[in-house]
Amino acid sequence: MEKMNCIVVDDENMGRKLLEENVRQIPFLNLVASCKNAFEAMEQLQSNSIDLIFLDIQMPGMLGTQFIQTLAKKPLVIFVTAYDNYAVESYQLDAVDYLMKPVSLERFSLAANKAYQLFNLQKPSAPIAAAPLEALEDFFFVNVEYSLVRISIPQISHIEGLKDYVKIYLEGERRPVLTKTTMKSLEAKVMPHGFMRVHKSFIVNLRKIESIKQQRIKIGTFDIPVSDSHAAELMEKLNFTRPS
Repeated sequence: MEKMNCIVVDDENMGRKLLEENVRQIPFLNLVASCKNAFEAMEQLQSNSIDLIFLDIQMPGMLGTQFIQTLAKKPLVIFVTAYDNYAVESYQLDAVDYLMKPVSLERFSLAANKAYQLFNLQKPSAPIAAAPLEALEDFFFVNVEYSLVRISIPQISHIEGLKDYVKIYLEGERRPVLTKTTMKSLEAKVMPHGFMRVHKSFIVNLRKIESIKQQRIKIGTFDIPVSDSHAAELMEKLNFTRPS
């Protein structure tokens, strides 16, 4: 079992001790250091390979949320705090989880397992061959309400972009998956699998298209617009030639 190198960061001595004890209970975690503030944490990040940070938010000198925003290369982060008013901001910072003090070992373990799952997805297990790695490309994970949700790419019918979120519509599911990410990042994941951006707000699975009429795509009960700038490319991808 490959272990995750982690640090705990909390300005309160008791808070650090509790975090340290919880970390020691998780077999796949390796505690590298215990830090009193963001500046000590920065030193550890510069001198060690850190995979995960258990991070308090309300600390003197620099808030935990501010500290994460200063990092060019961010480890996985689990916020551990006594305040609930930073939950939305932590979600925007792609935190793995947001734990409210006091944290039970069961809740701590659940958050650690989320991080370990993501850690294993990000690190190739071994340079075995191209085929197994390619097989992993037919799914990806997104954050949904502080959980990692697996998305099967072939199951996606289309993706709709909103202001700060995207909706991922899955065949056979009544409700779309709502996650905070960008259309650009999802487009990069699904394009190799027969998807196309047909509008600034829509990506469609070309295999799911039932009909096209007056630059409107029908997929099930959904009516999806095709922008003028994408219409010709869509016809080309569908191997359709307009009659002369």
